[in-house]
Amino acid sequence: MSSTPGRLYGVGLGPGDPEFITRKAARLIAEADVIAYYSGTHGRSIARSIAADVIPEGVIEEKLVYPVTTGTTDHPGGYEGAITEFYDASAQRLAAHLSQGRDVVVLCEGDPLFYGSYMYLHDRLASRFPTEIVPGVTSISAASAAAACPLVRRTDVLTILPGTLPPPELARRLADTDAAAVLKLGRRTFAGVREALAQAGRLEDAVYVERASMAEQRILPVGDVASDDVPYFSLILSSGDSTPRNRRPRGRVRAPQRTPAPHHPDSPAELLVVGLGPAGEQWLTPEAAQALANVDHVVGYGPYVDRVPVRPGQQRHSSGNTVELDRARFALDLALAGERVAVVSGGDAGVFGMASAVFEAAQDPRYADVPVRVLPGLTAVQAVAARAGAPIGGDFAVLSLSDRLKPWEVIEARLEAAARADLVLAIYNPASRSRRTQVARARDVLLRHRRDNTPVVVGRDVGREGESVEVTTLGKLDPEGIDMRCLLIVGSSSTSVTAAGAVWTPRFVAE
Repeated sequence: MSSTPGRLYGVGLGPGDPEFITRKAARLIAEADVIAYYSGTHGRSIARSIAADVIPEGVIEEKLVYPVTTGTTDHPGGYEGAITEFYDASAQRLAAHLSQGRDVVVLCEGDPLFYGSYMYLHDRLASRFPTEIVPGVTSISAASAAAACPLVRRTDVLTILPGTLPPPELARRLADTDAAAVLKLGRRTFAGVREALAQAGRLEDAVYVERASMAEQRILPVGDVASDDVPYFSLILSSGDSTPRNRRPRGRVRAPQRTPAPHHPDSPAELLVVGLGPAGEQWLTPEAAQALANVDHVVGYGPYVDRVPVRPGQQRHSSGNTVELDRARFALDLALAGERVAVVSGGDAGVFGMASAVFEAAQDPRYADVPVRVLPGLTAVQAVAARAGAPIGGDFAVLSLSDRLKPWEVIEARLEAAARADLVLAIYNPASRSRRTQVARARDVLLRHRRDNTPVVVGRDVGREGESVEVTTLGKLDPEGIDMRCLLIVGSSSTSVTAAGAVWTPRFVAE
């Protein structure tokens, strides 16, 4: 074994045309002791075919043949188990050469660190051996040049997306960027990608590029491509340059910064304030869904805008969580200009949501003629209560522990009043990264008037992936386990828990 280990090189070759190989890549290949490259189960290697003219005679070659690509496997760990085992074994093969002092060049189509399989060898070997990466021309650059399709200019945003995303998610991301490149296509994914482009209003101008820079290169409008004729080495470009800005959504911003020029309509358009429900389309009302399908602008906090299904031509204006009045004024300006606009909120827009902010901003006399209509949504407290049983079956109060818009003294006084009145209490915004004491202080206030065995429901992410509903007691409530993803329901003196664990409050109050 050599006392000096060999060096590992991840060498990018570009997308296919051998003339795209850089001078540095060519030199390292010519000087290598070992040339390694991947191939499919058929044994052919695109990477080796690109570099064939610069691979020296007599060099040691390591062909790393995938055990499975798009087919099935009988490996006990399934595809992930088979491919992990393959990368482990491939790394061991190369490590044996490196330990002997041999320099190993791994050939990579495109760029080694851009959706490249070299990365899995790098993960396993870079901490043990000296390593160098040689960048290569990416498929996106080659496709853009081949199609003469400028992608971005000035402050435009380019988003790179895998076509394996679910179509609704892909459509949402396409709608929220200036330009996009969609990779990882194929017969199984192409129809979904095309549908996502249509939903996002980008199908007409999207360009399909197959085998960019290779002899078999094809360039077509996406709409002209047959789904059963799409190889893996293809991609789609949707250019920020070719898509008119007045026909597609703008990218996300921190807060609305400007309002489009007025259309000078005969009268302002109605501004809708829409509750989306606590999570998921299953809790979106038909009224709200219809309204969102008919407006031209959706305005709201980013995560809520992301939940709105994408419609072709609809513009989406996302902003941060602390600019409610700016957001409301932006929407009112759009409506004043005659645009059809919906401001969205999670849950019900009238419960700690955007409805109040819109009416506050609308007090400005310039918005006097803008009609505002609020469309209700299922609230978070209703969703958590339903999961738990019927804890709000009797009189109840709803209170937010956030002291961003009101002082803690007011919150404490209202907690005291609700506790003294023996009301079931639903608590929104119980804690955040910067607010870690309010839950404990609220619990102490309530314990002055409630038994420590009073039932408490802790709902977390109800309706979302990983939801949980825990039933505990006021005395055992752990403030450290509570954050902004939680909603609490604190029972009254008559709230009880069934043998099956359901929490309920009777409709009557004993005399």
